[in-house]
Amino acid sequence: MIPPRAERAARRQARRGSWCRSLGPALPKDLEAGVPVKTTTPRNPWFRGRDQRRVGGPLRASCELLPRGTSREVAGAAAMEAQEEKEAQVAAWLKKIFGDHPIPQYEVNARTTEILHHLSERNRIRDRDVHLVIEDLKQKASEYEAEAKHLQSLLIESVNFSPANLSSTGSRYLNALVDSAVALETKDTSLASFIPAVNDLTSDLFRIKSKNEEIKLELAKLEKNLTATLVLEKCLREDLKKAELHLSMERAKVDNRLQNTGFLKAKSEEFRFGIRTAEEQLSARGMDASLSHQSLVALSEKLAELKRQTIPLKKKLESYLDLMPNPSLAQVKIEEAKRELDTIEAELTKKVDMMEL
Repeated sequence: MIPPRAERAARRQARRGSWCRSLGPALPKDLEAGVPVKTTTPRNPWFRGRDQRRVGGPLRASCELLPRGTSREVAGAAAMEAQEEKEAQVAAWLKKIFGDHPIPQYEVNARTTEILHHLSERNRIRDRDVHLVIEDLKQKASEYEAEAKHLQSLLIESVNFSPANLSSTGSRYLNALVDSAVALETKDTSLASFIPAVNDLTSDLFRIKSKNEEIKLELAKLEKNLTATLVLEKCLREDLKKAELHLSMERAKVDNRLQNTGFLKAKSEEFRFGIRTAEEQLSARGMDASLSHQSLVALSEKLAELKRQTIPLKKKLESYLDLMPNPSLAQVKIEEAKRELDTIEAELTKKVDMMEL
């Protein structure tokens, strides 16, 4: 009788062997060789909870018998083989495409190989589709030829009729019938095939006519708009010519004004120099500032203001003229007014004489 502990150890060993065999075909050989390898414990529904913790240590230790980096080396070798296979397929495809002509030089790398391989696959698929279409057309042509021969044999057997026995007119009519069937793309030359085809052509004709009418209307609108546009263009050209003429005239005026501006600037400088010289001469002769033009203008304005202020006084005085005046007082006032007037006239005359000098 096997002890319970030994039985449990045997079970664990069996489970360990079955799990390691599930990793892949290369795993048992490495395990048999006893080469140390470190792997990770995969997700397995068999390892759950306490059992996983219990058997994790022995299993992990036993599965560390695989060589380090084996999976990477295998993947790298597979990738290299796939790349070499693609390059061989691309080379064969290019040789097939160019034939006796030399193949153009290109940089051989992963990207160009992938692109050319994709093109070769697309070309192969297209060639296969074209070949299938050609085979289908050949099959249909053979079927049509067989059917034509069958129908011709039926005609000969039933009514002893052959296209070779037709007259020139009949041959011409028969050829016209065949050409019509080909042009209308009917399956045969029966009336049931011709009527729908003719109806389709008629509907297409009416649709094209209606479209032509729409195009004519649109063309008429465009012609009308074109006429209006041409008239507008003509008006714009005339306005442009007028604007250019006006611009040339204004440019001539501006040029003349620019020339006059230079002349006026020179004259203004001359007058400014003359005024400065006259002011210096007057100041050297001891001319009073009150006799200057500005002072006289100010006095003239003041005199006009005084005259304006005397107007209401004169009106007020007119109301007293109707009264009986006191001769003595009136004579005194008149004399005072005469003296003031004489004084103002003398002063004004003096200033005017000074200005003339």
